[in-house]
Amino acid sequence: MSDGMYFDSAVSRLYSGSRRRRPPGSKRRRLYWIAFFLLVAFIVIAYVYRYTNIIVGPQEGVNSVSIGQWAMFRGDLSRTGTLSHTGTEGPFRSVPRGTWKWAFTSGGIIHSSAAVAGGVVYFGSRDGKLYSVDAMTGEKLWDFQTGSWVESSPVIEKGVVYLGSNDGGLYAVDALTGKKKWRFEAKYCVMSSPALAGDAIFFGCDDYSIYALDSKRGTELWHYETENRVYSSPVVVNGVLYIGSMDGFLYALNAKNGRLRLKFKTYSPVVSSPAQNDGKIYIGTANGMLYAIDGMAKNWFLENKLTKYWKALYLYGDLPKPPPPSGYLWSLRLGGAISSSPAVTKDTLYVGAGSHLVAVDTSTPKILWTFSTGDFVESSPAIYGDSVYFGSRDGYVYALDALTGNMHWRMKTDDKITSSPAVANGTVFIGSHDGRLYAID
Repeated sequence: MSDGMYFDSAVSRLYSGSRRRRPPGSKRRRLYWIAFFLLVAFIVIAYVYRYTNIIVGPQEGVNSVSIGQWAMFRGDLSRTGTLSHTGTEGPFRSVPRGTWKWAFTSGGIIHSSAAVAGGVVYFGSRDGKLYSVDAMTGEKLWDFQTGSWVESSPVIEKGVVYLGSNDGGLYAVDALTGKKKWRFEAKYCVMSSPALAGDAIFFGCDDYSIYALDSKRGTELWHYETENRVYSSPVVVNGVLYIGSMDGFLYALNAKNGRLRLKFKTYSPVVSSPAQNDGKIYIGTANGMLYAIDGMAKNWFLENKLTKYWKALYLYGDLPKPPPPSGYLWSLRLGGAISSSPAVTKDTLYVGAGSHLVAVDTSTPKILWTFSTGDFVESSPAIYGDSVYFGSRDGYVYALDALTGNMHWRMKTDDKITSSPAVANGTVFIGSHDGRLYAID
């Protein structure tokens, strides 16, 4: 054998020997490590996608619209129930003094709250109709018949009125003629008052869902299922939709795709609609609690599922006290049940709780004053200038000094009031269970 052949044979034996000496299972371990790193990468990407704004964040500048004197439930894009001296009307020409201007009689109880735009008042009634009435004279311009009670409050934008009906429909109606443009069929009653943002309209439904529709065609963009009925009305601020549910949670969803950002547990049903002010969300609950929540907060991974076990182990002394829920800023017990929606101006919030209207300093927080009525305050207050207006189940419309809570005046209707006031051009518009919509100067 030549030296070259010997050398090649030796190298071949050495190489084959080294291959034989490789530890068994090394290839399998490499595959395990590759799979492990891929799994970690997937979890990290999924976490960033689900729990941060890096990949899919809300669209800033997408807000609930409000075009007109009081063109939606609670008046403005943040549902604050407030018109300031620099609001859509400019400086106030007059302040309501408590005199009847007119009363329009519908065919049923009025729970729906009025919306005002272009000198026209729009509201629903339990006779199943949406009404359009001249704001100056109280003369009927037209009515539109749905298939059941209209509890939902309308919103007006670009010549179209949007509202829900207990027949399960969300309607778009021409504001000038009263002709139907489209109808979206939900499964059950739509008592939630819709909100418009961008090219979409949002509302809650008795079928446990929150819906987003194309506002021009009425086609579904997305829906999100909660765990109970949704009576609360949504507000959209900087691309985030906020709404409460009877399942005891406040939901914050990406308005573009319905993806959950925050599910905040209130431990009691939420009928009240959220109000937003300076990045904070305010909401009341059926057990009389008022919450302030960070509007941009998000849940941490499996927060609502793990927290209940953490609390149980904390009570046994096995874990430290759990942190407050994501987004929690403060809470305040107001006493009576809250189905009224808050009105917010600067550092003061006004809301009905039980048979009282309560003013709260949101910077402290503490109760500033309490005004008692003769029955439950379901009506959501409206702030106009330096006064706060609201109704009560005792049948009265009240006007109070917003600073002190002293009563300016009250006016009696012939039945209880659960509708919320709209204030435009120095006139209060409010419905009563006596079937009349009242205009008060």
